[in-house]
Amino acid sequence: MSRTQPLLTTIAAACALALPAMAQAREVTLTTQLKNYGGDGAYLAVYLTDAKGAYAGTLWVAGGKAKYYKHLADWNRLSAGDGQRLQGVTGASVGAGRTLTVTADLADALIDAGYEIRIDAAAEDMRDSPAEIRVPLSTAQAGKAQAGKTYIQSFSYQFK
Repeated sequence: MSRTQPLLTTIAAACALALPAMAQAREVTLTTQLKNYGGDGAYLAVYLTDAKGAYAGTLWVAGGKAKYYKHLADWNRLSAGDGQRLQGVTGASVGAGRTLTVTADLADALIDAGYEIRIDAAAEDMRDSPAEIRVPLSTAQAGKAQAGKTYIQSFSYQFK
């Protein structure tokens, strides 16, 4: 792989997420309800992958201590080359039984084009849960609740 490949990937991801202001875009609201799993606040990475499973951008990271991001294994591995992966998209961890609601603008070109919303989850002193959620970014999937494996009770998204 050439040295420019990670840079080109980063630029492509940034354009896909940042150009909605210049192109047609849709507001999407992502709602993640956590289970009462009996532990500390969960770290969550909400991100997009393209049809081939390549990282396309970070939508939100819940949990502010970077030393724990290694526990969000798939996101951490896929987004490692993205120097802007956390710019303006971080917040506090999410407590057991709580709900995280995030709103983002996504280019229409991403919807119904094979992209997936993925969520990795981890909680202190508990097991990590990479790919806790994997759901197509599509008009057909919008509004449908998806159950998680370990920490997430349900995840859904709505287009405005």
